[in-house]
Amino acid sequence: MKSIDAVLHLSQRFGIPPNEPGILVVEFIFSIVWQLLDATLDDEGLLELNPEKKSTWAAKSQEMEIDPRDSYDEKRAELQERLQNVNTAMAIELIGQFLQNKVTSRIIYLARRNMSTHWVDFVRRLRLLEANSSALRISKALTPEALQQLTSDTRIVLSRECKTSSLQKFHAVMAFGSLSSSSSLCQGASCSALWLPLDLLLEDFMDGYQIDATSAIEIITGLIKTLQAINGTTWHDTFLGLWIAALRLVQRERDPIEGPMPRLDTRLCILLSITPLVVADLIEEEESAPVDETECGSTNHWKDKKDSGMTRNDLVSSLQMLGDYQGLLTPPQSVVEAANQAAAKAMFFVSGINVGSAYFECISVKDMPINCSGNMRHLIVEACIARNLLDTSAYRWPGYVNGRINQIPHSVPAQAPSWSSFMKGALLTPVLINALVSTPASSLAELEKIFEIAVNGSDDEKISAATILCGASLIRGWNIQEHTVHFIARLLSPPVPPEYSGTDSHLISYAPMLNVLIVGIASVDCAHIFSLHGLVPQLACSLMPICEVFGSCVPNVSWTLTNGEEISAHALFSSAFILLLKLWRFNHPPLEHGVGDTPTVGSKLTPEYLLLLRNSYLVSSGNVNKNRNRRRLSALASSSSPEHIFVDSFPKLKVWNRQHQACIASTLSGLVHGTPVHQIVDGLLNMMFRKICRGSQSLTSVTSGSSSSSGPGNEDTSLRPKLPAWDILKAVPFVVDAALTACAHGKLSPRELATGLKDLADFLPASLATIVSYFSAEVTRGVWKPVFMNGTDWPSPAANLSNVEEQIKKILAATGVDVPSLAAGGNSPSTLPLPLAAFVSLTITYKIDRASERFLNLAGPALESLAAGCPWPCMPIVASLWTQKAKRWSDFLVFSASRTVFLHNSDAVVQLLKSCFAATLGLNATPISSSGGVGALLGHGFGSHFCGGISPVAPGILYLRVYRSIRDIVFITEEIVSLLMHSVREIASSGLPRERLEKLRMSKIGMRYRQISLAAAMTRVKLAAALGASLVWLSGGLGLVQSLIKETLPSWFISVHRSEQEEGSEGMVAMLGGYALAYFAVLCGAFAWGVDSTSSASKRRPKILGTHMEFLASALDGKISLGCDWATWRAYVSGFVTLMVGCTPNWVLEVDVDVLKRLSNGLRQWNEEELALALLGIGGVGTMGAAAELIIENDHM
Repeated sequence: MKSIDAVLHLSQRFGIPPNEPGILVVEFIFSIVWQLLDATLDDEGLLELNPEKKSTWAAKSQEMEIDPRDSYDEKRAELQERLQNVNTAMAIELIGQFLQNKVTSRIIYLARRNMSTHWVDFVRRLRLLEANSSALRISKALTPEALQQLTSDTRIVLSRECKTSSLQKFHAVMAFGSLSSSSSLCQGASCSALWLPLDLLLEDFMDGYQIDATSAIEIITGLIKTLQAINGTTWHDTFLGLWIAALRLVQRERDPIEGPMPRLDTRLCILLSITPLVVADLIEEEESAPVDETECGSTNHWKDKKDSGMTRNDLVSSLQMLGDYQGLLTPPQSVVEAANQAAAKAMFFVSGINVGSAYFECISVKDMPINCSGNMRHLIVEACIARNLLDTSAYRWPGYVNGRINQIPHSVPAQAPSWSSFMKGALLTPVLINALVSTPASSLAELEKIFEIAVNGSDDEKISAATILCGASLIRGWNIQEHTVHFIARLLSPPVPPEYSGTDSHLISYAPMLNVLIVGIASVDCAHIFSLHGLVPQLACSLMPICEVFGSCVPNVSWTLTNGEEISAHALFSSAFILLLKLWRFNHPPLEHGVGDTPTVGSKLTPEYLLLLRNSYLVSSGNVNKNRNRRRLSALASSSSPEHIFVDSFPKLKVWNRQHQACIASTLSGLVHGTPVHQIVDGLLNMMFRKICRGSQSLTSVTSGSSSSSGPGNEDTSLRPKLPAWDILKAVPFVVDAALTACAHGKLSPRELATGLKDLADFLPASLATIVSYFSAEVTRGVWKPVFMNGTDWPSPAANLSNVEEQIKKILAATGVDVPSLAAGGNSPSTLPLPLAAFVSLTITYKIDRASERFLNLAGPALESLAAGCPWPCMPIVASLWTQKAKRWSDFLVFSASRTVFLHNSDAVVQLLKSCFAATLGLNATPISSSGGVGALLGHGFGSHFCGGISPVAPGILYLRVYRSIRDIVFITEEIVSLLMHSVREIASSGLPRERLEKLRMSKIGMRYRQISLAAAMTRVKLAAALGASLVWLSGGLGLVQSLIKETLPSWFISVHRSEQEEGSEGMVAMLGGYALAYFAVLCGAFAWGVDSTSSASKRRPKILGTHMEFLASALDGKISLGCDWATWRAYVSGFVTLMVGCTPNWVLEVDVDVLKRLSNGLRQWNEEELALALLGIGGVGTMGAAAELIIENDHM
């Protein structure tokens, strides 16, 4: 090898050491073809057109060290020209033969895969030949078109032809796009099979208790890229699937039940704001991708490389086809007017009538002379036009508008208050402010002008501008929503004024505006909208300094708003503090279980993590800013504060959080008599229980961990401590401990306890957070005696407890789960642990109004989490008490109570998972649906306003609302694997009766039936695997997926399983089971890591994937003995490798070369030469030599 290389200088030319004969073969054949190409170009004088102006190789006689002849006569020159023409034609013919021959074309493909820079130069010269060669045009052996086709990306030369019958069956149904082509065989489960994971993810975003720190745009974009790679769909089908899934999300809850949970506005945000932004990111990424098909890391190496406009054309065609789905396009009642305006706008445009946005702001569509009824597609198109994904030619699509308008029906009032009049210079009068609050802005320019006023206007103008931004533009301004949330986030971190010279923080001068902003975004839907746009880290970073500053102010500092309302430092601090705590879900301590070798999910719910994530957006170099969404977040972080921010910058917050963690970990201690904290405790107790504290004995004398004596009560006018909020919060745990202990000892009545706690929460609403923290900790300790909810001392749930039980049974009817009786002991009175009883008594003192909403949004989830952790039936009792208080929340409360059935019984969770699989696959008839698919899994909403009463809730909805509270999440993985294999057996046996099968086998159509039934079975098997993978990924994220691939699956294969081959099945069940596990494993990995290397999670992939591939190779080598069925194992290995080669080639590049070679050898022992070759062919330079040797060896065989 060294001597050959020394003569030909191949390693020097290509930069690859000649370690293996196969590498030299690739370099040698590639160099021959290249030399033929350069010689041909030189013969025709085309080399001058190449940028390098000369050949890479020694092409001319002088360069070849051949002695020149001294003289040429004319005949010799003519002969030489004829010979040159013949040589040129022969060289072209040889190039064609090299590219067409099975062996040499495959070897050249290896060069294309692994010598990308050289291949680019080679292809450039080929294109030069195609475009300019006269010899090529007259060649009979090769045409320019054929040459272009032979070197295009559409030609897969390392095809996976299969010699074994089992793999022929597998590849027939596992090939790219097969799921869509065979989906018609699966009826109900078919049309939703491809996008089931997307439907589950979108519905998972609707969990009211989950504020995600990661942008939904980033998560959905990653999932779409994964599903497109695995399913092999076109961009047209991909976009159509995305729109349909988002529309299903909206239609699933057209009239959501009332309660502290995301409602229709959040769902519309996903459809009309998040989804267009996802599409924009995907199109930008596709259009900016390298045109060269040789990029080794390309996941699309088997697809046509489209020109930059093709992806947009696919978007257009998908939206045009969306018009056929009329059932999904009906707008919810609250959106009808907006949809009608969008349709009217298109109708005016088509009619050639130019009207501004002011017309639609002032005139009702009812006044139009023609039907302008719009649907959800009109709103989607408007959202796409606003983001430059479409232009107004969309208005002319067939069937998009119903007709034309000849004239404008009404003129616009000259001085009508609107965004148009505001842009023309109208002053912000109360009438105009109300108009701008109730109508969303239609353009970025309008928002920029409002933002400018908020930054540079007078104090009153700042308040007005903040009010406008938090109005309709935030909730319903879908076309500009990403800009609205960014402007609000920037205003929460206002810059230091140039002339500012005070010693206090500059934030104090912005207090009125900050208050309007914080209160304006405190609703459940607003918080979720910020979360979906990825602004939680930045929002937390903005709220922390506000809490630090205003929590250090004494309460007599106050400000007056434009409406006359007065706000104090305590009020502003409380609003900011409670919103901040909601962002990190502080009342959910880190889960005690660990999953694999990654941090637990709970560890991400800290202020430190949110700041770390926010600081990561400041990184402005490398690949980070290739992503449009990342650029937006980076720009926002830089504009707010270009410096990295850490929790040490907020010492008061850090001290409170440390005390909060200590309160969770152990009982209270450390209150020393005479200290400032002790004095504050006494002062607060005097304020809360002034009548009792005037008696002979103080409340603190009976506390378990803080015994001391309190002085006599002061006068009412001086009872409220004039102290900063942070100082008060330090004392609150001791205050609540003293009050609860006094109640337990009979010194306080339950009513007095609830009233006192409410007084404390009214005095400093932020204290509610510490009260939540204390009660949560004390309930889990189990040291407090239960109290009887008898209606005398404590409120009684008896009035509707039995009704709650019946409704819970109805909700769970579709799952087959038994609901424990709420009155197991006959008519015995209900009991609750004292801290829980006190907490629920406190919460039902709040009114259900906008002012209390942000506090109940904090207390509500904490109360449910607390009650769910207590023995059954604590949560139904709490729901019964709250239902008496808030009847319009009854559906929500009963549903919350029904979830807790699964938290006390792991068997119920398993039954719920069984119901999810059965509903999705249509394996048995359920009250919801018998056809399977997304409709059966996720249902169509719930609540008593449907069908005259509460109906069964779909099992998928129940699981998505339950899994976050399951502590032992690892067992879920094992159960899902078990259920997947059970589903395979059900699918295989759910065809025709055995007698009919026997007759079919004997008939001529038997073979065709078996092919169809296998394709249909595989479609359903893939659907089951997609469901299982989605549930694993959503339930435990990256950690659970890695635990599955590293531990669960190897253990399953090693374990001995009961024989699952039924008589006459010929191992079909075992084979389908192996393919199901392969699809399941690859999907799990792809969901968690992505198919490319753009996500941060992909950095963990090489280690875990390498471990799993080593397991496969060792088992193939015979070093590991397996307990599973051999057919299952073979199907798993071949299926896993096939999917990696075809769908996730980047993964192969990350696997150790030696492991790939061992895997390839194992596959060859199974007569899977083509699959072995395909694996080596995309394994990089390290496997190129082995691949070349295998190509030659196969040819000889």
